[in-house]
Amino acid sequence: MENSKQLSGRVKEVFLNGTWIAFTNYSKALEDVDFKRATKRVGQHNSIALLTFHIHYYLEGVLQVLNGGPLDIKDKFSFDMPELSNESEWQKMKSNFNNTTKAFVEAVGALNDDTLDAVFVKEDYGSYRRNIEAMIEHGYYHLGQISLLKKLY
Repeated sequence: MENSKQLSGRVKEVFLNGTWIAFTNYSKALEDVDFKRATKRVGQHNSIALLTFHIHYYLEGVLQVLNGGPLDIKDKFSFDMPELSNESEWQKMKSNFNNTTKAFVEAVGALNDDTLDAVFVKEDYGSYRRNIEAMIEHGYYHLGQISLLKKLY
């Protein structure tokens, strides 16, 4: 269980309350972003809203597996965000993102060492541990993009 607690802490750090890397996390980085800034595109770069949708898409998909369900996500759909029309929809997206990240943290923390080392869905995908670590790394990658986009406007 100690391994899962450590991984859970790292997930919590990137998404909810950490400042170990880049002095921020998703919760903090997104808290002051309004609808206009969230949906603004700079050149051909993705918007903050689209990056938030993208990482949320993967968190939900992996969480479903952690909760005993199938892996239903496909990379080709990970940027298929429905259009946001107003501030309320953006706030709802952020709230859903926060709720999913909290559930993800809890699910990771509940895993035992045998599960962490077990095959994640199929052998080609590696272990549960590898996929959770990939979510952390993927999270930091896009958090960096969000941080840079915030500086551009």
